[in-house]
Amino acid sequence: MTKTSHSIKDIIVTPIAVGDPPLLNCVGVHAPFALRIILEVITEGGVTGISEIPGNKETEEAILRIKPELIGLDVFQPNHILRTVASTFPDQSDGENRGGAPWDQRIVVHIFSALEVACLDIMGKELNCRVSDLLGGTMREQVPFAAYLFYKFKGAGGQFGYELDSNATGWDKARQAEATSTSGIIDQAVAMCEAFGYKSIKLKGGFFPPDKEVEDTLAIHKAFDGTMPLRYDPNAVWSLETGIKWAKVFKGKLEYLEDPVRGQKNMALLKKEVNIPLATNMCTTSFKDLPGSLQVHSEDIILSDHHFWGGLRSTMELYKICKTFGRGFSMHSNSHLGISMAGMVHIGAALPVFDHEFDTHYPWQNEDVIVGGKLKVEEGCVTLPTGPGLGVEIDRIQLQKLHQNYLDCGLTRRDDEAEMQKLDPNWKIVDTRY
Repeated sequence: MTKTSHSIKDIIVTPIAVGDPPLLNCVGVHAPFALRIILEVITEGGVTGISEIPGNKETEEAILRIKPELIGLDVFQPNHILRTVASTFPDQSDGENRGGAPWDQRIVVHIFSALEVACLDIMGKELNCRVSDLLGGTMREQVPFAAYLFYKFKGAGGQFGYELDSNATGWDKARQAEATSTSGIIDQAVAMCEAFGYKSIKLKGGFFPPDKEVEDTLAIHKAFDGTMPLRYDPNAVWSLETGIKWAKVFKGKLEYLEDPVRGQKNMALLKKEVNIPLATNMCTTSFKDLPGSLQVHSEDIILSDHHFWGGLRSTMELYKICKTFGRGFSMHSNSHLGISMAGMVHIGAALPVFDHEFDTHYPWQNEDVIVGGKLKVEEGCVTLPTGPGLGVEIDRIQLQKLHQNYLDCGLTRRDDEAEMQKLDPNWKIVDTRY
C-alpha cells in the first residue's frame, strides 16, 4: 500500500458523557448522561477530520479492533473503507431491524458513518469547500428544524441528577421542569418555540396511555391555534386496533403520525383504514427494508439518520430513492452534540427539495464539544457553517471534561429500561403496550 498525504495515519476514539434530562419514552427514561463517541481521523499530511456517533462500549471496542486495518487507507476512497469495515464484521453487514430493538445496535453503519463523516471533513479541508458541496452542492444556507417535545420528570440530568436550578428562566427553566401533565407539556412547547423560533412541533410519546397522549397532542394543537404543523410519535407501542382508533381522531390535525404501530405490514394496514400521513424511523431503517416498504406503502415519509443509514452519502442516496417513489424525506434525531448537528445541517443544505423540518434533541443538551459552544438555532433554523469541511472544530477543554464525565458516570451503554426500573421495579420493555 502506497502512502500519500491523504492516507490515514491515526484514529483517535474518545468516549464522552453529556448531561441528559430525564426524558420519557416507550422504553423508559433517559439516564442523567447520554453517551457519545468522538472520532478523529488524522492523515499523513496532518489534516484531522472529526465525527460523532452514539456511544457504547461495544462500538468503541469495535473501532479500536478495526483501527489497524484502516491505517494507510486513503480518506478520498471511502468505498474501500466501507469494504474493510464490512469484511471485519460480516454478521453485522447491513443491520438488524431497528423496529425490533429499543435503539439502533448495528455496528457497521455506526462505525462507517463515523469514518465517512470524518473523511468528508478532511476532503472539505483539503479542497477548501464545505461538506454540503461534496454532497452535490449547497442549495440553502438556513436549514429548518422542528421543536422536539418530551414528557419528562423534573431535573436537568448530568452531575446534579434530578435537582432543579431555582434560578433558571425561560427555556432553561422549562428544560428542567416536570412535564407529565397537559399544562406541563404545553408550557414546554411554548418555551421551546419562544426560545428557538421553531415553526413545527413534534411530541415523543409511547410512555403514557393513548387517551392521555392524544388529548395532550390535541391540546398542543389548540394552544397554537391549529396553525402550527404538529407531529406525534408513540414509537410503535400501539396495537393495530389502537392505532386505527386514535389515528382517526388525528385526521386533519397532524403533519404526520410517526410509527403508531409496529412493522411495515401493520403500518400499511393502518393507512388503508385512515387517510393520514405516516412517517417512520422504525419499520424502514435500512436499504434492505426499502423493497418491502415500496411494495406495501408502509409509510409516506422516511426519517433518515446518517448514524443509522451509513453516513452522509447514503442519506443522500436514500433521499433520491424517496423522491423517485413519491415518498417524503426528513431526519430522525438522538441525543447529539454539535458535530452530529453539523452533519445534519450539511445534509439539509444539500437536499434539492426540502420536505419537512428535521428532528433534533439539540436543545435538551446543555453542553457541547465544539469550539464556540452550541450551534445557534434561530427562527427554527441553523445556519450552515462557513468553514471548510464540517465547519466545526473540537473544543479540547470540553472534550476532556466530557470524557471525564464518561469515566466518572459508570455508564457503558444506553439502557432506559434499567434507569426506569430504579423508579418502578416492575417496568419492562414491551413491543406492544397499548
